[in-house]
Amino acid sequence: MLPYRNISFSTEVSEFLLNCFVRSPSWQLWLSLPLSLLFLLAMGANANLLITIRLEASLHEPMYYLLSLLSLLDMVLCLTVIPRVLAIFWFDLRPISFSACFLQMFIMNSFLPMESCTFLVMAYDRYVAICKPLHYPSIITDQFVARALVFILARNTFLTAPIPILSARLHYCGKNIIENCICANLSVSKLSCGNFTLSKIYQLILAWTLLGSDLILIFLSYIFILQAVLRLHTKGAAAKTLSTCGSHFILILFFSTILLVFVFTHLAKKKVSPDIPVLLNVLHHVIPAALNPIVYGVRTQEIKQGIWKLLRKGSDSRR
Repeated sequence: MLPYRNISFSTEVSEFLLNCFVRSPSWQLWLSLPLSLLFLLAMGANANLLITIRLEASLHEPMYYLLSLLSLLDMVLCLTVIPRVLAIFWFDLRPISFSACFLQMFIMNSFLPMESCTFLVMAYDRYVAICKPLHYPSIITDQFVARALVFILARNTFLTAPIPILSARLHYCGKNIIENCICANLSVSKLSCGNFTLSKIYQLILAWTLLGSDLILIFLSYIFILQAVLRLHTKGAAAKTLSTCGSHFILILFFSTILLVFVFTHLAKKKVSPDIPVLLNVLHHVIPAALNPIVYGVRTQEIKQGIWKLLRKGSDSRR
């Protein structure tokens, strides 16, 4: 391993060094292969889903447009985090420039709540489809999706932009070794020579406000959906209705579970190894991205049919 030096206290920091798993360096060895496979799976599955929705006319509906947005967000988050982590694992490329670090911080802090907000819009889509089916075509339209897209981008970009801005404005004159695989706000800010309390408080308030309110509204939507399903008199209709929401609810449950586990392990850092939250943070950027298109592809008949149709067209054109 190359002997990277720490910058002296009299020198301005121009780059940081990402130091993954300080107390468990052996994790890099056994994590590198499964993380690489998960990254390839996430990129391939999401690209396949996007191409299928783009080329299959029957999938040009609001629900699948929202699913396309989710896939795009997953791919951007994955590409922002995982290649950098794998470069550290495989080639010990730990240096990251000042600007690249804060760009990564901005993307992570804005795109994660964008995913949460997309799940919220998808939950509303399912709520209208099941609780107000007669009004669905007039409520969930292409214009609705366009307005939802603007809301998702504007809300999360403008509200999360102060996080990297506040961190970048801090004075970094001492340590430059980030004890993390990524440029997480708190891991970077604590290296500054100044007071980063404002940045820390803003991030915590924003995280609980944005993600917390999204998850509460999502689960409220599903409570109303469940009540509507229970009022159905035929078992077949209830099962079919639940099946249409099953994929979406599985992904939300998985997204929120990993996020909550990460938060609680971070809060209980005195009782667990500091490397555990780092590991969970990395995995949270790749596992949902790999699972989202697979769960929808397996459980959604229209997507399965679209994929098979494209595969048949591809095999026929090669003959």
